[in-house]
Amino acid sequence: MPFRMSGFVPFGTPIVVGMLLPNQSLARTLFWQWANQSHNAAVNYCNRNASNPTPTSRMLAGYVGAVTSAMTVAGGLTEVLRRASQLSPVARAWALRLVPYPATATANVCNVVLMRMNELHEGIAVTAPDGTVVGNSRVAARRALTETALTRIALPLPVLVLPAVIMSQLERLRWMQQARPALRLAVQAAVCTASFGLALPLAISLFPQYGSLAAEQLEPELRAATTASVVWYNKGL
Repeated sequence: MPFRMSGFVPFGTPIVVGMLLPNQSLARTLFWQWANQSHNAAVNYCNRNASNPTPTSRMLAGYVGAVTSAMTVAGGLTEVLRRASQLSPVARAWALRLVPYPATATANVCNVVLMRMNELHEGIAVTAPDGTVVGNSRVAARRALTETALTRIALPLPVLVLPAVIMSQLERLRWMQQARPALRLAVQAAVCTASFGLALPLAISLFPQYGSLAAEQLEPELRAATTASVVWYNKGL
C-alpha cells in the first residue's frame, strides 16, 4: 500500500518536508536524498509494466544506481554552492533551497530507467485493439520509459520549488518569525502536502497509462505478427 500511486502523497510528504528544511548540512542533504530515492525506487518498481519478471540482481543494481546518482548530484551541488564565494549570502541561501529540484529531477530519471531496465532488455507486451497479445516490444518499452521519466521530471517542480517560494514569503511575516519551531514545521508540512497533492495528478496526467503505437514502428517480427495498424501498451505509472 505505501508504494501505490494513491499512497505517494501521504507517505512521500514527510520526506519532502525533510528535503526542504532550511540550513541543511551535507549529511542531512544526503540522508533525505537517500530516503526520497529509496521511496521512489519502490514506487517505480511497484507501478512498472510487469509483463516480464525482473531478476532480483538487476533490481538491486538499479536501486544502488538510482540512490547513488541522487546523493552524488545533491551532494555535489550543495558543496559547489557553499563554496561559491561570488554569491551573496541571500543568493546562496536561495540557491541552496532550490538544490533539491535539479538533484531530484536528475535522479528521478536515473531511478525510472535503472529500476525498469529489464523492460528495455526484454520488451513489454503490446496488444492489438481486440486485446490479442502481439508480443514483447523493446520499442514500446523505450516509449513507456521515456514518458514515465518525463512525468518524474515534471512532478518535483511544484513539489520542491513552490513550497520554497511560499515559505520564503511566509517567513517574512511577524507572526511566523515569532512562531515556535513546531508551528513553523507544521506550516511547512501543510504547504508541502498541498503542493504535492496538486503536482501528482497533474504530472501523471501528462501521458495516459495505456499508450498507443503505430504497428509500423514495431520490430519487424511483431509487424508481421499482426494485421492491426495500431497496438497498445501499458506505460505503468
